[in-house]
Amino acid sequence: MSSNSVSVVNQTREEVKNAVKDIQLYIDGQFVNAKSHDPFVNYDPFKNEEINQVAHGGKEDIDQAVAAARKAFKGEWGRMPLKERLSYIHKIADLVDEHIEEIAPLESFDTGLPISQTRKMVARAANNFRFYAEMVSSRLVGEVYPVDDEFINYTVYNPVGVAGLITPWNAPFMLETWKIAPALATGNTVVLKPAEWSPLTANRLAEIIDKAGLPDGVFNVVHGHGETAGASLVAHPDVELISFTGETKTGSEIMKNGADSLKDFSMELGGKSPIIVFDDADVERALDACTWGIFSFNGERCTANSRLYVHENIAEEFIAALKERVANIVVGDPMNDNTQVGPLIHREHYENVQSYLKLAEQEGCEVVSGHVPEGCSSGNFIAPTVLLHANNQMQVVQEEIFGPVLAAMTFTNEEEVIEKANDVKYGLAGYVWTNDIKRGHRVAQAVESGMLWVNSQNVRDLRTPFGGSKHSGIGREGGHYAFEFYTEPKIIHVAMSDHYIPQFGKK
Repeated sequence: MSSNSVSVVNQTREEVKNAVKDIQLYIDGQFVNAKSHDPFVNYDPFKNEEINQVAHGGKEDIDQAVAAARKAFKGEWGRMPLKERLSYIHKIADLVDEHIEEIAPLESFDTGLPISQTRKMVARAANNFRFYAEMVSSRLVGEVYPVDDEFINYTVYNPVGVAGLITPWNAPFMLETWKIAPALATGNTVVLKPAEWSPLTANRLAEIIDKAGLPDGVFNVVHGHGETAGASLVAHPDVELISFTGETKTGSEIMKNGADSLKDFSMELGGKSPIIVFDDADVERALDACTWGIFSFNGERCTANSRLYVHENIAEEFIAALKERVANIVVGDPMNDNTQVGPLIHREHYENVQSYLKLAEQEGCEVVSGHVPEGCSSGNFIAPTVLLHANNQMQVVQEEIFGPVLAAMTFTNEEEVIEKANDVKYGLAGYVWTNDIKRGHRVAQAVESGMLWVNSQNVRDLRTPFGGSKHSGIGREGGHYAFEFYTEPKIIHVAMSDHYIPQFGKK
């Protein structure tokens, strides 16, 4: 069936705005109103004007969605042959491809992300579905353990059940599919709780999946706030899995709230990732990677290289070039193809990032910012910013700011920079730039994080594990590593002979 949400085919701001309608929940194959009948307002980050009203889901809606998902898992979806199930996954990917030119501006309008970046993210979303359809058909295989001629023991991997997916507002469409694709491809059913600050493309995805014709209840979307819809999803006894991407504090609360029902958790949490530039590095390429890594996605990126450590021998040259780059970054309307940095997603987040800039000055940093043009005063704009004269003892270096803000520091030698890089509670990503490949390997292995790039920007390979260490997360997604979360291994022991069995009680 069709929802009343969006039918966007053009990319101008006014056309997108005029096409967006109020959003309902998607439960058991139907677009329905929330039980609360008390919608919340979604705002445009460029103008801070109301976009639309969004159904405010709560416990009753979550209960209904979980019941539908469980029924589908126990019924048609759970009994469906693998080939047929994966054909649905491919169909979703094809439909996403068909709608890239409407989804990309919708995402840009809703989040403030530059449209040049949302187009690429939407394309990646379709690839997520195709990739996991292929992975399940080729890599979700069991093992066999023969024991002489007496036994054959083998493993199978079964879907777990109802997967609760709680997704963030930065790159929402792509990151939603990053979780939905492996969950559905492995045979689970889904209840998605999208971030309340970015509901438009989550609803569009529900429309696309509805169009793909999946059995009712396989995929459900409940919009709402974390403390209501999110908390109810986490606490629900019939939800076996919770995959969460977001801030570390929220992740900790989610694990506490889900502990009583002994759920499995996958947590992709905060980051404060270092980029380390040695004096033998290719400076221009390192500069490219550094500026892209922190200022793309408006700085609202978990893997952003928000801490720069540049060797003292090249620090003056590197930072001078960095300041020049910052001054030239194009800030403006996210739906303009030339824009490189748009507004932050929400006024609340904007105020939080602003508070860190004030704190940076209080802690002794020199705050060097780019330019926000006239006509952007009503939006949540923070110009690309570099914090000079920073050090590891400062809050602005220790805490995740999640905006276009880079703390710049210097170092003398390898041992010192490794110690500084590891001197935070986070461990998600890291970047090392050096033409000494031995040193590149040494430093990459010594930095405490789940992912490291050497002489590279953040280029993802879907086959590899994604996740962090320390306060940056628990578990890994991506590639076949996602199977460890979305499936349950079962070992089956089969006797091939009449082996000895003790005969208790026999006379």
